[in-house]
Amino acid sequence: MTKAWTVSRGPIAANEIGIEKANAINLLLVRPIGILPTVPGDQIRPFAVGLFDEIRLLLKPDIAVTTLRRAVAAFVHSKRYYFASAQPDAMRHDIDGNSVEAIVEADRLIAQQRFLTLQRTRAQPDDAQSGSRVGAGQKRARADNVPSDG
Repeated sequence: MTKAWTVSRGPIAANEIGIEKANAINLLLVRPIGILPTVPGDQIRPFAVGLFDEIRLLLKPDIAVTTLRRAVAAFVHSKRYYFASAQPDAMRHDIDGNSVEAIVEADRLIAQQRFLTLQRTRAQPDDAQSGSRVGAGQKRARADNVPSDG
């Protein structure tokens, strides 16, 4: 696949898992940050380049930077975050959640590829557990483009 999506799915909403990941980040900070969703249905906002450095400044004194890095990684490497970042009209946001710039096509394409990879790899264990196999001449049902998990 070499072409980025051209049709937007609109704002991508956070689900319960995404909220848990966002809350895990906020618990490590001296104050919550506005870019993170707080309730299911809130928009997932892709981070501005270099935002981690700003977030790190808010780290509680007794928390290791590695802990914050892992919590942020869990959030930004989620299927919904990639899906939000892959949208044709996707914007990067500052620490308060304000749009600062459009995501360039190369970055959107990377996000799209990672989203599709996660979608495929997370669907495979379900197929293996159920014992279902797609035989010759059968078509596998196409997964909905809206991810169901974080």
